[in-house]
Amino acid sequence: MYSIKGFIPRNYQKEIFETTKNKSALVCLPTGTGKTINIILLAIHRLNSIKDSKIAIVSPTKPLNAQHIKTFNDYTTIPKEEIVLVTGAIKPNEREIVYQKKVVIATPQTLKEDISNNRFSFKDFSLLAIDEAHRAIGNYAYNFLAERYMNGSKSPLILALTASPGGTKAKIDEIKSNLYIGAVEIRTEEDIEEFMQKKETRWLEVELTNELKQIQSLLKSAFKSRAEDLKKIGFTKPISLVTKKDLLILQQQLRKNLSRKNPSTFYGISLVASLIKIDYALELLETQGLLPLQGFWNKLQQEETKAAKSIMKSEEIQKAVSMTSALASKNIKHPKIYILRGIIRKELEQNHASKFIVFANYRNTIEEIIEFLNMETGIKATKLIGQKSGLTQKQQIETIDDFSKGKFNVLIGTSIIEEGLDIQGGANLAIFYDIVPSEIRSIQRKGRVGRTQTGKIIFLVTNNTREQGYRWSAHNKEKIMKKTLQVMQKETQSKLIS
Repeated sequence: MYSIKGFIPRNYQKEIFETTKNKSALVCLPTGTGKTINIILLAIHRLNSIKDSKIAIVSPTKPLNAQHIKTFNDYTTIPKEEIVLVTGAIKPNEREIVYQKKVVIATPQTLKEDISNNRFSFKDFSLLAIDEAHRAIGNYAYNFLAERYMNGSKSPLILALTASPGGTKAKIDEIKSNLYIGAVEIRTEEDIEEFMQKKETRWLEVELTNELKQIQSLLKSAFKSRAEDLKKIGFTKPISLVTKKDLLILQQQLRKNLSRKNPSTFYGISLVASLIKIDYALELLETQGLLPLQGFWNKLQQEETKAAKSIMKSEEIQKAVSMTSALASKNIKHPKIYILRGIIRKELEQNHASKFIVFANYRNTIEEIIEFLNMETGIKATKLIGQKSGLTQKQQIETIDDFSKGKFNVLIGTSIIEEGLDIQGGANLAIFYDIVPSEIRSIQRKGRVGRTQTGKIIFLVTNNTREQGYRWSAHNKEKIMKKTLQVMQKETQSKLIS
């Protein structure tokens, strides 16, 4: 018989366990409140109650899966040799042997590949635990695994976990359907306040410099003059209210009509494409700075598309490109980067052992921030990015370890930092270099601090830009998400009682 060790489950974890041991469930808990403990409780129960069964745990990245390995080793009596991390680094024919272990921890892509090649079967698995379950939409590998598991296991039960499934009922329903969920359990920060570390949140408003405002004005003017032509293809929304979302929807609609070979459709597609590009340039200027914008201009000049060539002929765009190059050559930067350095410098003066996580959306922005910060004595910045951007999974794990041990005191990264990573020793302060409209990403980001000690979160928001709208968009979606989940939980409880 296996058992837990080294911890006593909290009351809410026990309550959740009672639900999850009988029904496949979606569990939503704030980050840092022990979602993994519920995997352990249910895994021990299933292994002990279903003879000769095994457990599978899937997470999107190797660093996350490495954390699960450590948690099972630290908090269960399951022999270490029976807990295995399966990755693509293990040769396919060797993976078949590894799958005989009691606890199999893997990325969903690895399991999907081995199922498709008849190297893996869910037949003897009594639990499939799915971490970061908000990914279970569209064609993500989780959906394939859930279907194969429910159809192939002799004793199927799914435990899906996330801090943020999404801001709409439709999205949550999609996740529930894809993962065969029968029950929902949610605990908000208010529900388990006694177990939550306090987080101090500040919003710092940043004003663009006059030079950057001049480029901003040129881009807005170029966008507005082109947007007026949307009326020619039947677009009725006031031009001043046109958003990127509107343009993407319109682009999809126009592409559906391509088969009709209507000249206005071809014109509309080119027009919308040019507006999306100008809007993107404006976003780079407002939220990132000159170097990312200059990189975009260079790329656009090399494009052969009608939209790109049309944009580059615009007098306003030509002025914007010229100004971007001139200011970049003078090393003019977005004011955010100076504020960021000032915040870190001040915190280190008060506590030289402070550690920081900085979230940024663009890789070239990250490179600029690292170079800028590392010019400052006492600041040791490094990056954590995905495999596609250049870091192997081994390098990712090494980077996290180096940051945890204090080799670096600033960790700068994209979305890979957002999901689930429990950095040992924690970070004192998280800084949002740019704002995301996604409630999922916003919640994930905020969860990187205040896990074991009081943490601070600072948002850098550029005045009179889309970032102010992004702030409230994420906030409102998060409120809707919590209300939706609470209703679903009550419905589940009502069904259980009846």
